[in-house]
Amino acid sequence: MARKSLVGVVADELLDRIVAGEFPPGTVVPGELELSAKHEVSRMTVREAMKTLQAQQILSVERGRGTFVNPLNRWASLEAVLRAASEGENDAAAAVQLIELRRMLETGACELAASRISAEDVDRLRRHVDAMQAAHEGNDVSAFVEADLAFHDVILHASGNVFVAVLFEPLHRVLETRRTQTSKVPEIQEHAIGHHRNILDALAAGSPDKARQAMDAHMQQTLDDLKNYVLEA
Repeated sequence: MARKSLVGVVADELLDRIVAGEFPPGTVVPGELELSAKHEVSRMTVREAMKTLQAQQILSVERGRGTFVNPLNRWASLEAVLRAASEGENDAAAAVQLIELRRMLETGACELAASRISAEDVDRLRRHVDAMQAAHEGNDVSAFVEADLAFHDVILHASGNVFVAVLFEPLHRVLETRRTQTSKVPEIQEHAIGHHRNILDALAAGSPDKARQAMDAHMQQTLDDLKNYVLEA
């Protein structure tokens, strides 16, 4: 993996400060001189880093007033939005919205996969469900999450739509963190295993309607579990 440029490093560090709430939406970020001292870089590097965040619509410049932090719904970088969703202060709302996004994308992907999935992929899904069951019985949360993510990954690729997999790639780190949090609850693991088996059966039968319905039911259960076991805990 290529090393980030110094400009990229400073842009990331400034984004970290924004996500952490040091500079909330609507506030002015410090000037180049203060930021260059804080990050121990030249003013030119700071200027280019801020241009990077401006291009992503995280920052906006108002002549005569300064550089302001934009509200999250104006950001144009999916990766930055995901960082804010996974590390920011409004964690509950972000968790719900992430499931809503998954529901919109994964139900469609599952419907497509039902008519395109190979026998080998069906076998892979079955092995992943078995691995989830074994991890559940062995109280191995890490292995459970790994099998869970792998199950969904097979479906995304089996959909045969390259854009689906590309859209989900930036979500992986956030999903892994979220799944680790929720999968610590045994009841949530049990619900997930049951729904994954239903999805597997629908895909093995080659039924697009049943596959969509099974995935949609899984997403609804995921949302209910989040509200009942995590957000209210």
